This record gives sequence, structure tokens and C-alpha cells, in this order.
Amino acid sequence: MKTLLRRTLIGVLSLLVLATIAVATLVWVGERKRDRRVELPPLKTPALVDDAAARERGAYIYASRGCVDCHGVDGAGRVFVDSGGLRVKGPAIHSGPGSVTLQYKAEDWDRVLRHGVKPDGRPAMVMPSEDYNRFTDADFVALVAYTRTLPPAGGGAAEITLPLPVRALYGAGAIQDAAAKIDHSLPPQQPVAEGITVEHGQYVANMCKGCHGPELDGGKVPGGPPDWPPAARLTRGDGNAMERYPTAESMIAMFRSGKRADGSAVQVMPFESLSKMNDTDLRALHAYLKSR
Repeated sequence: MKTLLRRTLIGVLSLLVLATIAVATLVWVGERKRDRRVELPPLKTPALVDDAAARERGAYIYASRGCVDCHGVDGAGRVFVDSGGLRVKGPAIHSGPGSVTLQYKAEDWDRVLRHGVKPDGRPAMVMPSEDYNRFTDADFVALVAYTRTLPPAGGGAAEITLPLPVRALYGAGAIQDAAAKIDHSLPPQQPVAEGITVEHGQYVANMCKGCHGPELDGGKVPGGPPDWPPAARLTRGDGNAMERYPTAESMIAMFRSGKRADGSAVQVMPFESLSKMNDTDLRALHAYLKSR
């Protein structure tokens, strides 16, 4: 009996040691991935502009496409996740001291916005560049034009604290940074006329990929805290959330209020930004999602 107990104890301890070594190895691999240099093909970055029309368009994009949720209305950065040991604060991106983008050239903006790569070549952790990779050149320069007008507001670099399980999953490849998800060989998307069309809705829907997946099939939000619910499925099939929104008006009401038709709150979605989307974008988005 004692021999059996001793063997069982040795077996359990051996498994614990192996598990510890495996986790430590994955964490080490993850740190190497965070420090890797991402090679991008030559970029055809458009020249930056500074005119009233671009700044107006950029202000709308900044307010409605998630920028404010991570960087704040003033661009000083803000804590947007603080749960389960995961804490993330976006960096300052305004025009004054403390801004990480203060010395950015056009190509630096392009690399980080549309490719998820910092000027030094390392991946921009947490930055959802997969949502912005398909920005047209016009929207890219408009967003930059507006951001560069934000007055000095303090702040500083990003602050990212990842719990051990997330670090291990990142090392294992179960969680990827945006730079690993993006097809960097794709040229910028060509402009699509704004209107209540499926084509324009598809362009708007690019902003949904970071949480709902590249095919909008939903599921666990990559890297999200354990208490976050899975992202809704937005394509045909069992559990398609779009069945709750037969009309554009019903979906717009949810975007404006953050609540479903039955009054229950929709969790996690960044309604501070989404509520700022105009009716044309939302009606086009509804048309596209219903077409799927």
C-alpha cells in the first residue's frame, strides 16, 4: 500500500514538474514572439494630408471605430481591460509630450495602423490592426490627420499585463497578435462609394473582425478575460445573432442603446464608439450581415 502511494505521489509530482516546464517553455516562446521583428513588404504609404475635409472624416472614424475606447477622447490613453489579472492601457497618441506617435512618419502610422507593427519592427501587442488593415488610403490619412490635431494631454506608453495562462497560450499560438493574423501582401482596399449597399457594409464590417473573427463566426474573444462572453456569430448557422435584428432599425437601436430588443444588456461590445456610427454605415452593415 505504501509502495502504491509512493508511486502515485511520484507520478503526480512528475506530471506537475512536466506541466511547469511546459508552461515555462511556452511563456519563454511567447516573450520571444513579442520581441520578434516582423518583416513587411515595401509599403506604398500615401502622403499625409492636413485639410478640413480629412480632419472631419478622421474625427468620425476616431469616434466610431474603436479608437476612443483604447486611447480616450483626448488621445491620452486609458485602461480598457482590467479583469482576471489582465490589464491593458492604451498609449497616448496626441500631439504633445508623452505621446508615442509624436515622431511618427507616414510609414510609421501605416505600419502600426494597418499592419500591427511598431516602427522598430516588433508587433504592436493588443492593437487590433486586423480591424484597420483594409482601411482605404483616404480613411487612413483622414484618421492620422485628425489624430495629429489632438492637443497635448499627457499619458505615455501602453501598459500591458498578461496573466500566465494568456502568456502561455500566446506562446503556443492559440492567441495571435494582429501582425500574425494579417496578410501583409494585400494592397490597401480600393474605395467603395458610401451608401446603404452590401459593398459598403462589407467595408464597415472590417471593424468587427478583431472580436468576431475573420469570417465573423464568433466565439471566444482571443486574449479576452475569462469572464468575457463569446462574441456572437454573425453568419448563417445555428446561433446567428442577426436573427434578432430583422430590420436595420432594430440593429441601430441596439447600437445606440447597448441593449437587445428584450432589454438585456449586450456585454463587452464597445458601444462608446459604436453608438457614434452614422445611420448610413449601420444600415449598410445590416444589409451586409443579413446577406451572409
